[in-house]
Amino acid sequence: MQMISRFLMMFALVGSLAACGSMDRQQRNMVAGAVIGGAAGHLIGGDTGATLGGAALGGVIGSQMNKNDQRYYR
Repeated sequence: MQMISRFLMMFALVGSLAACGSMDRQQRNMVAGAVIGGAAGHLIGGDTGATLGGAALGGVIGSQMNKNDQRYYR
């Protein structure tokens, strides 16, 4: 049973990393902002509402970074 759970955990990790391969720069910034904001919200507030609020705010801020930078337009 422990071997199956390790395999499933490794499969989930590889699948989640492979899913980020087709993202553009704005989407990667949004995900990074959401992760950092969620972690910061949890550390500051300590409850679910603070974590979700931090993730939402971080995702919005991350998606707007480098948005007007002409070098990153396709």
